Amino acid sequence: GKAKEWEARQATRAEELVALADTIKVLNDDDALDLFKKTMPSPGSSFLQVQVSSKAMRDRALAALREAQKKESRHGSRARLDFLVLALSGKQALSQKGFEKVIKMIDDMVDVLKKEQVDDDDKKEYCELSFDTADDKKKAVERSISDTETAIADTKEAIATLTEEIAALEKGIKALDKQVAEATEQRKEEDAEYKELMASDAAAKELLGFAKNRLNK
Repeated sequence: GKAKEWEARQATRAEELVALADTIKVLNDDDALDLFKKTMPSPGSSFLQVQVSSKAMRDRALAALREAQKKESRHGSRARLDFLVLALSGKQALSQKGFEKVIKMIDDMVDVLKKEQVDDDDKKEYCELSFDTADDKKKAVERSISDTETAIADTKEAIATLTEEIAALEKGIKALDKQVAEATEQRKEEDAEYKELMASDAAAKELLGFAKNRLNK
């Protein structure tokens, strides 16, 4: 009945949260951050290396999501995870902005899940009020409440953890942006120094040539 439907929705939402948490974990672990750092401009780096590093991280996130999709198929509600997989599969996800858009999508999904949780809580209260007070049904309600409260507590804990991990990931992205900017500025300065050195060298050669011509006369 209604209790089973509510429990099924709780299970679906819990698996969605686990999938999002796994994705954040993949994007936020030490190896992933090292991968991002390797995409910083350096004298020996190439655009291909940047693509390969980003693709490796994206593939790991996709693997986590697809594993979650297999589990979620039991409940028949995979639209949100399918959409996230589609976003990560796109070419744009290889870029920094692409990853930021995916993070924004995850953020939005968490907000949706929170709203659904509130709506389900309201429906749960309505169902409880409409139950008959007969002993058999009262016992059934008590068992259902105990189970759903556990599910709610688990879901809220998962949301809190996910929110913290999103914040940590955003902080990491900002730090990487700063490092990239600093590295780019350093390369500009080195390039300017090199050009100045070449100009001085050319002037010195011209002066030596002039002196040599004077001596030969």
